[in-house]
Amino acid sequence: MALSIVPRVEDREVRGFRLAALSLCIVIAAGCASGTSPEVEAGPDGTPDPVLVEGRSVYSDRCSSCHGASGGGTRNGPRLSGGRLLQAYPDPGDAVAVVSEGRDRMPAFGGLLTAGEIHAVLRYINEVL
Repeated sequence: MALSIVPRVEDREVRGFRLAALSLCIVIAAGCASGTSPEVEAGPDGTPDPVLVEGRSVYSDRCSSCHGASGGGTRNGPRLSGGRLLQAYPDPGDAVAVVSEGRDRMPAFGGLLTAGEIHAVLRYINEVL
């Protein structure tokens, strides 16, 4: 039996299907990764600040749907990244009040988040985003 060096039509079709499937997986993975909030970097001791890690979790769960995963804003909520929150609310008490009581289209989270969670998410926004 002689081996043919010319690929069969079925082999080309299978390779084409595999290439298309791989391309689709890469596109889906890239789309999923783009919707995550920035990670908290490790500090001098080699571990991330636990308050900032908690803040990231709160931000991802409660804030990112309106303000965007990286805090860049959406049509439903303003930009918070790049120091924007500190510019709007230089007094930390004012930022706490907005998160706790809500304002305009921003819902109140005071009954949903603890004071520690509010503190953590505000630190995350100001220090990471």
